[in-house]
Amino acid sequence: MTLGAPSVMPGQPPAIGDLVRGGDPTFSFEFFPPSPGRAGSEKTLWTALRELESLHPSFVSVTYGAGGGNRAATVETTDRIATETTMLPMAHLTAVNHSVAELRNLIGHFASVGVRNILALRGDPPGDVAGDWIAHPEGYEHAYQLVELIKESGDFSVGVAAFPERHPRSPDWDSEIRNFVAKCRAGADFAITQMFFDWRDWARLRDATEKAGCDVPIIPGVMPVVNVRNLVRIAELTGATIPAGVAARFEAVSGDAAAVRALGVEIATGLCERLLAEGAPGIHFITMNRSTATREIWQNLRSMAAV
Repeated sequence: MTLGAPSVMPGQPPAIGDLVRGGDPTFSFEFFPPSPGRAGSEKTLWTALRELESLHPSFVSVTYGAGGGNRAATVETTDRIATETTMLPMAHLTAVNHSVAELRNLIGHFASVGVRNILALRGDPPGDVAGDWIAHPEGYEHAYQLVELIKESGDFSVGVAAFPERHPRSPDWDSEIRNFVAKCRAGADFAITQMFFDWRDWARLRDATEKAGCDVPIIPGVMPVVNVRNLVRIAELTGATIPAGVAARFEAVSGDAAAVRALGVEIATGLCERLLAEGAPGIHFITMNRSTATREIWQNLRSMAAV
């Protein structure tokens, strides 16, 4: 098993959809753009980017704020990765609060700087992620419509979100699978999941979508836990379940920051190892703009692959 892949290829940038079907698992990293007015956030981001660049990730992605709140920073960061680093960038793009014309302009901009990989998301409501989702009067209601727009706009490889535990707004599991398959049939080339802790949730999603006739590769999203308070907050925002056993282990060391980080690395390494053994096409690390834990997990997996 080879970890990662060279990020720069002659000519057209590689399509992530092709990379994840290439045999060896992909290894990729997710970052969020620097926050306006938050001192040091840009330096923190670029320190992590440069440190992880040395691992030659298959690709990296830059998130998009709820309601497009960080749109300018997302676009700028994606542009810089494409032009100033050796890494292959994937832009996040959300439908929320955008007209179709605005979305077309953003897609055209990404194409103009050589970004050909886009993660198409409906997006969360601005301000309150649990609030009512209201479509832009000249925009889209569903993520599959954004997928169709991107695919018809040029030679793009399009990813979509997947939810191993069901999206918080899905009424039931069958609805979740129908919505995911609709995005696949609209042209999605691959999917990346929300964070989760139980490998069986990913396997259930994979099996259910395959049964429904969808063979789009589903890349697990894994977040190394380095802070218990942040873990609880992120779980609340995403709807991810923290298994009782995992919660108890973190609670037992919650007063020791180094122990929390070490445990987070241990748990994430074990999860990644099991996912890869179960046939996951890769791992997408949610870095929270920090590199140390992710680098340790990557090294652990590399050591295991060499045995």
